[in-house]
Amino acid sequence: MIAAGLAVLAAASNALASVLQRRAARTAPPDRAFRLGLITYLIRRPAWLGGIGALIGGFLFQAAALSFGGLSLVQPILVVELPFTMMFIGSLLGVKVDRRAWLAVGVLTAGLATLLLAAGPSEGHRVPSRMDWAIATLVTVGILAGLLTAALVVTGAARAVILGLSAGLGFSFTAALMKQSVTELAGRPSTVLTTWPVYGMVLAGLVSLFLLQNAFQSGTLVAVQPALTVSDPVASIGYGVGLFGETIRLGFWSVLELMAIGLIVYGSARLAQSAPLRPDKDVMAAEH
Repeated sequence: MIAAGLAVLAAASNALASVLQRRAARTAPPDRAFRLGLITYLIRRPAWLGGIGALIGGFLFQAAALSFGGLSLVQPILVVELPFTMMFIGSLLGVKVDRRAWLAVGVLTAGLATLLLAAGPSEGHRVPSRMDWAIATLVTVGILAGLLTAALVVTGAARAVILGLSAGLGFSFTAALMKQSVTELAGRPSTVLTTWPVYGMVLAGLVSLFLLQNAFQSGTLVAVQPALTVSDPVASIGYGVGLFGETIRLGFWSVLELMAIGLIVYGSARLAQSAPLRPDKDVMAAEH
């Protein structure tokens, strides 16, 4: 229960970060996409800096959650980030949350509950070897390379979706490295500056953050947020099982798990199309 509560707090912090970062990123000039100039532009925006502060808070809550529970439990709970995103846009920008939006929240929540109940994730006690991490890194980098290649040849909403998927995968890999880091540091706190997963986690997190900023610049939350919100927990279950020996139920339960993922995708998509997340509505409200 402690891990679940901390994961919810992490989701709320990440949602606030997404709203503030997108508010700043959507005003960036198009010619700064995929350039470090995008970051130098954003760092001068107070809203973006506030988003970074919220992101750091989410990072700390997530690290604490992973110290109490496995990836297969903690990361799926982070899908509640999307309802929190809706609520923050509604409260910060004064956009009314309608009944259809709350219905979408109900569908998403039902999907999450079904996924967790069907999968029955249990924490593993396997310690990944360096070879395990090498394989996981190669697979992750290969998938990201394919996604980024596709993102470079498309524009608009399609690019935003692909970059959202890329950022979700990146944050999932970051969470796996975070899990390894908190496990090692729990036994040897004095080795914080000499433990390689810590540096890998920082690098993966920065790359994922860069991808996320480009996703927000490329399209609206309608395109970005569902792709980001769904890809992270799904990939994290794979990392949890493959690296840490976490277990989920398969067989007949797989049918329910696939149905649950379908509910999460549908609820996320419907929620992203609701009034608080409607294309550019939050941006227009912020600019007036």
